[in-house]
Amino acid sequence: MHLILLIDVLHIMILFLSLQNGLNALSSKGYLSGKEAHWHLLKKFLGLVHKFKLPVFLVDTASLNLLSQDAVLYRDSQLKEPHCSFLCTHRDFTTFALFGNLWKYDAALLDAAAERGLELLEIHGKDPRLISMDDLTAKEIPLHFLFRFNSRLVHVVVLYERSGKYLWHGPLRLRSSMDRTFAPFRKLDFGRHAGAYDRPELILTTLDGLDVRIPKNYSHFLHEHSSSRFLECHCKEAKAFYQLYPEDTSTEAMDFRMRAKSLLHLASKVLSVLEIPFWLSSGTCLGWYRQCNIIPYSKDVDLGIWIKDYRHDITQAFQKAGLPLKHKFGKVEDSLELSFQGNDVKLDIFFFYDEGDTVWNGGTQAKSGKKFKYVFPRFSLCWTELMELKVRVPCETGDYVMANYGPNWNVPVKTWDWKTSPFNVHENGVWPVREWDDVIQVY
Repeated sequence: MHLILLIDVLHIMILFLSLQNGLNALSSKGYLSGKEAHWHLLKKFLGLVHKFKLPVFLVDTASLNLLSQDAVLYRDSQLKEPHCSFLCTHRDFTTFALFGNLWKYDAALLDAAAERGLELLEIHGKDPRLISMDDLTAKEIPLHFLFRFNSRLVHVVVLYERSGKYLWHGPLRLRSSMDRTFAPFRKLDFGRHAGAYDRPELILTTLDGLDVRIPKNYSHFLHEHSSSRFLECHCKEAKAFYQLYPEDTSTEAMDFRMRAKSLLHLASKVLSVLEIPFWLSSGTCLGWYRQCNIIPYSKDVDLGIWIKDYRHDITQAFQKAGLPLKHKFGKVEDSLELSFQGNDVKLDIFFFYDEGDTVWNGGTQAKSGKKFKYVFPRFSLCWTELMELKVRVPCETGDYVMANYGPNWNVPVKTWDWKTSPFNVHENGVWPVREWDDVIQVY
């Protein structure tokens, strides 16, 4: 009697543990559930990948966060039974990326997926690489693939190479006719916004008995993902702007844009080596936002940097790159501003300070020692492309530009006084004369 009772208790415990782990458990319809179902979905998907030679790699943030170097190097292909430690997480989906430039779309993918019992939802969108002010139309390209099996999902994000030599993916936008219950769209890691990434180096490894490619430096990839949001410039609005104010195509204007482009690329290279994030500021930001270009009469390139990212070797790095220091105003604690001289184009770097609900950068008048303060609403940073370069801009670009240039920001102003013209400028006292040698340095 006691032996029978003990056997029954053990049987109940085994069944409970099996249900907890999601292994060998069946639903009322006879489907596999839990981790085993997800593992079989991944196996089906990777078989499909192999057949169509899809250049995919794992980008699932939950899975990559579970990895350690030892886990990557350890090849567990000898294990016979289905198991899922890395690819099966607390979520019902796993995300891969696909190199769109290395794969030619094949409509047979839909039928092949169906043969494996996979439902497939394809999301297409316009190719931004083909959109310009001359042609606002563009053909559609695949942006996202969603493979579903028994309510579980593999999300494939298509990455395309842009002219700035970086990878881009489009947003996931459902059309009215699409099934909005097909996937937990709001929970997906990729697709709420367009995103931009450096091209990662990939390695082939075995995870949970399945061969997959992953970013070699997956920690860097995860860091990129946290700030990957990408904004397109507004070609339609830029075209409307140029209809009102025709583009300056003079030799002088074209020459300035080329020199400004060269300076911007060089500054980006220097700051990238220093690992200092920056964004387009002032007139350079306005040019991108208003007309998708450099403003030819601005005569300089303006960048913003958070003061917390300042490095004492920044001046030396720019001078080593062939950009001598033109002036240095302020100090690290207050109103720091650096200006370097390029090839007849000045590079201004404004350092931004955090002040509660607002942020600000400073200005100094060399002759009088007067201080000025330019106040902006708080903002986050997004990626964009300007002059074939991946650069950051404030995500809230409209608010940023409006703060600086006011409600008529869309009207060109060729006469600009940095002390009085900006809408967000405030007088901020005067530097003590005893500090002038340190806070006012002109070369």
